[in-house]
Amino acid sequence: QVQLVESGGGLVQAGGSLRLSCAASGSFFSINAMGWYRQAPGKQRELVATITSGGTTNYADSVKGRFTISRDNAKNTVYLQMNSLKPDDTAVYYCNADVRAYLGGRLRGYWGQGTQVTVSS
Repeated sequence: QVQLVESGGGLVQAGGSLRLSCAASGSFFSINAMGWYRQAPGKQRELVATITSGGTTNYADSVKGRFTISRDNAKNTVYLQMNSLKPDDTAVYYCNADVRAYLGGRLRGYWGQGTQVTVSS
């Protein structure tokens, strides 16, 4: 079983910064892509950023130039540095990881429990 534990959310004023972390633990062979998604009240969950095990990144247009995703493969941890935050960034942020349980096994997606980010105007 794989667990993803997020941390780093909170309340910040517009223009401020926050750094989210997500650590994967449990028994598995490898982690492929990791990413961050968010869900605002009344809206669907949307992609924020993803990063492959090799470091290739992808960002939603709305966060390009403001957010940076990174990972530490040795620690099975992914980070999201969020700068120049806006009230529209307010949401619950979820970590996602594509995990291979054993060599040759298929990938399975796991989600964290979510962490609240609130940006005040």
